[in-house]
Amino acid sequence: MTKFTQKELDELNSTINSAQDALKWASDNLHPRIAKASSFGAEDAAITDMMIKVNPEFRFFTLDTGRLPQATYDIMDDVRKKYGIKFEVLFPDTIEVQQMVREKGMNLFYDSVENRKLCCEIRKVHPTNKMLQTLDGWITGLRRDQTSNRNEAKMFEIDTQHDDILKINPIINWTWDQVWDYIKENNVPYNKLLDKGYPSIGCEPCTRAIKDGEDLRAGRWWWENEGHKECGLHIDYKK
Repeated sequence: MTKFTQKELDELNSTINSAQDALKWASDNLHPRIAKASSFGAEDAAITDMMIKVNPEFRFFTLDTGRLPQATYDIMDDVRKKYGIKFEVLFPDTIEVQQMVREKGMNLFYDSVENRKLCCEIRKVHPTNKMLQTLDGWITGLRRDQTSNRNEAKMFEIDTQHDDILKINPIINWTWDQVWDYIKENNVPYNKLLDKGYPSIGCEPCTRAIKDGEDLRAGRWWWENEGHKECGLHIDYKK
């Protein structure tokens, strides 16, 4: 497994400034042991288009939690057909899901923050962790202005949460408007929920359209306080 020192990543962060250059570096140095995690939001649409232009053989994986909106399945098929991508679709462990639902109910996430985090852990975090154990690095759609938890993120990071593999956030410095400018200028297919006021898209029961003036992630776990807007993929709640 390829591992990087903080000094090496400091050098990369000081010399690589564009998303395209970051993806070119990833292709040259880590393919095929690097993959893009996609939830089919606007950021994922833009990065996917950039990645295919850099390397048509780049790998992509996605989570089917069992609770996704139909629009997400629709765009998954649209993207697959346009770019010829064979998505590596991850599913949660059946036994874990069955036990959770049997003990806490189908909609347990509405009852408490702890229940919601448990559901995210079983449906999202566990299958992703298994995938990342097979890789030297992964590519995300994180942007620094999405949440307070992400405002210190770098383009190249050591992912201490996942055995110190490399985490690349190619559009970490982009704004929401920059994402949309790229999508429009390059005629990129995107999730139709974005046109209905869903700037952040997750599981169907845990996502709603945002209201005028609300934060871009206000529709995620909308019944919770603002400080909980993470599922555990990018922050370790147990720590």
